[in-house]
Formats: sequence, structure tokens, C-alpha cells
Amino acid sequence: MLLTRRPTGLADRLDALQEVLKLSRERLDPVVVADAEQIAAKAGERLRFGEAHTVVALAGATGSGKSSLFNMLVGEPLSTVGMRRPTTDVAHAAVWGSQDATSLLDWLEVPRRHLLGAEPEPELDGLVLLDLPDVDSVQQSNRLEAERLVERVDLLVWVLDPQKYADAALHERYLLPLAAHSDIMLIVLNQVDRLSPEARTGCLDDLTALLKSEGLAAAPVLPASARTGDGIPSLRAVLARNVAAKQAAVRRLAADVSALAERLDDACVGTTNQAVTAADRTSLTGALSAAAGVDVVSEAVAGAYRLRARRATGWPVTAWTSRLRLDPARRLRLRDEPSELVRTSLPGPSALQRAHVDNALRRVSDHAASGLPQPWPQAIRRAATSSQNRMPDLLDQAVAGTDLGLGRRPHWWRAAGTMQWLLLGAAAAGLIWLGMLFLVAWLQLPAPPLPRWGRLPVPTLLLVLGLVLGFVLAQICGLFARTGAARRARQARRGLESRISQLADEVVLEPVERELSARLEFCAAVARMRG
Repeated sequence: MLLTRRPTGLADRLDALQEVLKLSRERLDPVVVADAEQIAAKAGERLRFGEAHTVVALAGATGSGKSSLFNMLVGEPLSTVGMRRPTTDVAHAAVWGSQDATSLLDWLEVPRRHLLGAEPEPELDGLVLLDLPDVDSVQQSNRLEAERLVERVDLLVWVLDPQKYADAALHERYLLPLAAHSDIMLIVLNQVDRLSPEARTGCLDDLTALLKSEGLAAAPVLPASARTGDGIPSLRAVLARNVAAKQAAVRRLAADVSALAERLDDACVGTTNQAVTAADRTSLTGALSAAAGVDVVSEAVAGAYRLRARRATGWPVTAWTSRLRLDPARRLRLRDEPSELVRTSLPGPSALQRAHVDNALRRVSDHAASGLPQPWPQAIRRAATSSQNRMPDLLDQAVAGTDLGLGRRPHWWRAAGTMQWLLLGAAAAGLIWLGMLFLVAWLQLPAPPLPRWGRLPVPTLLLVLGLVLGFVLAQICGLFARTGAARRARQARRGLESRISQLADEVVLEPVERELSARLEFCAAVARMRG
């Protein structure tokens, strides 16, 4: 019997593992990422040696008879068997077949090797059988060596004995963690020659039930005796069939990837349709707009419009005084031509405004991560706040780079200004004319002819109409200026909010949505890892 069916799509599963690795860094527990990297590295190294050899390890506790079983399968006393414990301090390797396994054994770091050739047992051609140190050795170096090789071999044969087959330490430390690898495991109950037929049956039944309760029902259980040879032909036949199939390495790697996928499944529970809501987007844009000083800028734009309109269209007699006032836009260093390279003089966000931004960022991340398991809430929160320290500078750049309309002059300003100077010129002409008439009268010279408009002398009419119409025109222009200032302020506010909304997308919402997308890609890759 084969220990399991042939797994399919290992290449696709390894590709999925690489994608998981790419998406896991900076997100998952570094220990899990390190384990995934180790599996990916082991897969690449093991596949490099091909499938010509099948590496089978005999693992077990002290006194289980591993070395005796190893010698029985080999047919020679290669591993020392005795009463001294631990007997095996380094792994022994026996290699069947004529194909060179040196590179593979170098990778496994197995120093003691014995080549058997292919003639005696051609059905085992390609088998590399390892006798591991005891997994419960009193020497830590032996235990670590056994654990290292358990992680690397293709098939695991756990050798148990009737006295300690239910040992809690062995099951909890080794068998239970390898439950996902039961398809590439074989359990051998050794030393059954010491049991009566009834005890043997009862022991096998008890062991089978115990393994089933631990999720290891797929692992076959074979009775054997290294002393009498009982069960050895059956064990050798199982090994021969797996060696002939040349799929043990693939199955082991598939089991490693599947086990890792099960560990990663916890990160994929919960909802799958999380997204940034329109309400969160609006709330964030509002908080950022307040922190950027949109109200202050809008008022400055309106004030600058009114001031510049008065300078351009006001009554020249009094409009010059407006040049003594500082332009509100200039005071904030808002340029007519927008440029993100220039800093404004806007005050930074107040403590209350910063608190509102923090709350808005928290709402975005909390709502986006609602119902998701770790590490995604933490990753989403980190993405949402990644630019928080730079936010004041980013907001100032957004304001400085927004076209506030300060460089645009309405055409009616030029027309009204021209009209004001014409009216002022008329008033000045009338005043000069009247002055000349006064001088003629004072010198008692003959009075020149004086044109009239109705009963009013033309000079007087020019003076009065020039002054009155200029003043009235200034009032009308002031009314238009206030209306235009309000419109220009609204346009500036819309432009600022649009730019700040774009900034919110770039530095907050898009990073959050990338994390949500990464989670979907991660979970899809984990599903592919399971095959």
C-alpha cells in the first residue's frame, strides 16, 4: 500500500506559498513567516535532488528498538544495539541502489553512510533509510538532531514499543504536531514478540484508537519484531511500493505546505467583503479639511477678492486707502500661481482638530477591519496612520498646490476701473474749468461763453456727475465684489476639499484598501496551498 494518494499541483501550491510569503512580511507573526520561508527553502532544495531517492527515517524513543529494526531491514548490523543509552548519537544512513546519493546526504548532513547496491533487493532501489537518534535522548544534541531530520525526510516511520507506545511526551511533542503529516507516516509497533496474541491484539487496537483520536487515523499501524523478523516483510513491502512510486518527496512537501496552510487559516476567518464606506470617506475628508484650515483659506480668498476688486474698481478718491491694507491671501502666503514647493503661513492644526483627525482615522480602520482576525486589524490600522506624522505638511502642500482662483481677474474689473478714471477725469476737467472761470472773474476779464446743459453749466455738471457717478459706481462694484467674493470662496472651498479628498485617498484610503486587497489575495493563496 502507498501511504497516500499522489498529490497534484505541487508546483502551483509552492507558487501560492511564495505569494503568501510576499504578502506575509510586515503583517504576520515573524515566527510564522520564518517557518514559511523554511518550508519554501526546503522545498526548493529537496526538489533540486529529484525523485530518484526516497528518504525514510526510523524515529522513536529510547528502547523502542529502532536500531534493531534498522539492522533487520538492512540485513547488516550497521547501528549499534546495546544496553547503553543513548546508543545512536548521530544518524546512520543505508542507501539501496547504484545512483549516487552523496549530494542528498550532504544536504541532510548525515555523516555515517553505507551503500548496499541494487542487486540484493532491486525493489528497494533508491531507498535511503535513516536511523535517527532517540527523540527522548538525555542528550539535547541528539534530540535536536532527530528533530532536524524529522523535518527533512520524505517518509516517517515511528517505531513504538509495547511499554511506551502511549507515552504522553512522545505523542504531545511529536505525533500530535505532525497530525497534518499522517499521510506520509507509518507507525510500527515493535517488539510484539514479547506479547501474547491477546495482548498483541489489544495493544494494536488501543494504539489505533489513540492515533485516531489524535487525528492520525491515516497513518497505518504495522506490528513487527526486529528480533524474530515478524512483520518485517510487510514493512519492507510498504517501503518498496513507496520507493517505486517515487512520490514520497512530493507528498512530504505537499504535507508541509498543507500543514502551514492550516496554521494560516486563522488569518482568513471572518468577513470577506470589507471596504471603506462613503460615510468614513466623507468624515475623514471633513476632519482633514478642518485641520488644513479650509475655512481660514476660504475667508482669505473672499477677503482678497473684495480688496482687489476695490483697488481695481473703487472710487479713486478713496480707493487708494485700500492699498494700505495687507492682502489677506498675501498674509497667508497664498500664491496666485499654485505651487506645492512653497509653504503657506497657515497655522498648524489645533489639538482639537488633530483629535478629530485621529478619530476619523480610527473609524476608517475600525470599520474596514470589523470582523477580521489578526493580523489584519493591526495592519489596516498601520496603513491608515502611516502618514499621520506627515499629515500637517501634506495638508499644507495640498493647500499651496490648489488653484484658489487668486490669479484670475474678472473682465468687469477692467471696464469698471476704466469707467472710474473716465468719471474722475470728467470731474477733474469740470473742476479745472470752474477754476479757470473763477480766475477770469477775479481778474475782471471779459467772461468767455459758458455752455450749459439745461440750466446747469457744463463745468459744474462735469464736476458733480464725475464725483457722484464715480461714488455710485464704486458702491455698485462693491456689491458685485461681495457677491463675487462669496462665489470665489465657494469655488476655493470646493477645490480645496477635492484636493484634500484626493490626499485622503492617496495616503489613507488607498493604503487601507490595499491591505484589504492583500488579505483577499493572501486567503486565496492559502486556499491554493491546501490544493
